[in-house]
Amino acid sequence: MSAVTQSAPINEDKMNAFLGKVVGDFGAALSSSLVYIGQKLGLYKALASGEPVTPAELAQKTSTNERYVREWLINQAASGYVDYDAASGRYSLAPEQATALTDESSPFYVGGGFYVIKAMTHAVSRIEDSFKNGGGMLWGEHDPDLFVGTERFFRPGYAAHLIASWIPSLTGVKEKLEAGGKVADIGCGHGSSTIIMAQAYPNSRFWGFDNHEKSIETAQQRAKDAGVSDRVTFAVANASELPDEQFDMVAFFDCLHDMGDPTGACKRAYEVLDANGSALIVEPMAGNTVEENFNIIGRTFAGASTLCCTANSMALGGPALGAVAPESAIREVVMAGGFTQFRRATETPFNRIFEARH
Repeated sequence: MSAVTQSAPINEDKMNAFLGKVVGDFGAALSSSLVYIGQKLGLYKALASGEPVTPAELAQKTSTNERYVREWLINQAASGYVDYDAASGRYSLAPEQATALTDESSPFYVGGGFYVIKAMTHAVSRIEDSFKNGGGMLWGEHDPDLFVGTERFFRPGYAAHLIASWIPSLTGVKEKLEAGGKVADIGCGHGSSTIIMAQAYPNSRFWGFDNHEKSIETAQQRAKDAGVSDRVTFAVANASELPDEQFDMVAFFDCLHDMGDPTGACKRAYEVLDANGSALIVEPMAGNTVEENFNIIGRTFAGASTLCCTANSMALGGPALGAVAPESAIREVVMAGGFTQFRRATETPFNRIFEARH
């Protein structure tokens, strides 16, 4: 028996409570992989599209193997992700489950998060090495599902809040874009945020920039599909390479904390922003002290930050702000880039929305 154990007697009730939490986390970790499979194979959509089904009926509807489906459904019912009727032996989705797991147009949709988790867990061996030897892992080196999941996870929030509250919370930006302005979207990924803005403000022009070439190719196709490619330009570029268009708004959607040189990115944003323009900086919700992150949101964002956000910045030799950077750290970076005004304009349970001005 170790000296630590000898000097600290175990409280059996506390031990049992902790072990119960651990077993719950075992189940959650394993179940997240099964939710990903359910998303990929259309199991949830099949459940949402008709009457309650048996495992055999769900397998038939989705061209999958009944034996796997049977086990999958037990896990999902135990997880609270599907409902089960013991009298009939049939499974179904409640309206809330169906919306959250299948309706990508809903602000409540969470299916994309399981693509992100699957991709990040594939990076564990690389991140373990970085713990020991330093360095990191670039976004582009991750499993491709990271890009699919990031778009699907963030797009519902952007669709719900960007036009309705985030842009109106900035100083005069809404009016400029309604009349006809210019916007740069830095780290645009697949272009969801850029396209949402272009659809809402038909008199304005939009530029989306990302250093991941395949994401830009996807964004260009998405703009064509949305019918806004005449007003939206996507290009492969780093944040320090923005064209000098004197933009009315420069946007950083959930990306500043990932960057290798966030101060340099803010400096270039300051340079290309009109004197009366605003920088929109959307960051994950986090506390101003370490202990303010000890909740389900902080747990999730700190986990993602370890496996992806901090790792990307570390790979670039950056300061590694990370996804749970306090507001003071973000303010310091923004002001070091040349901005003289910085404030939290609004927030959601998952995001802090900041405005920076000359």
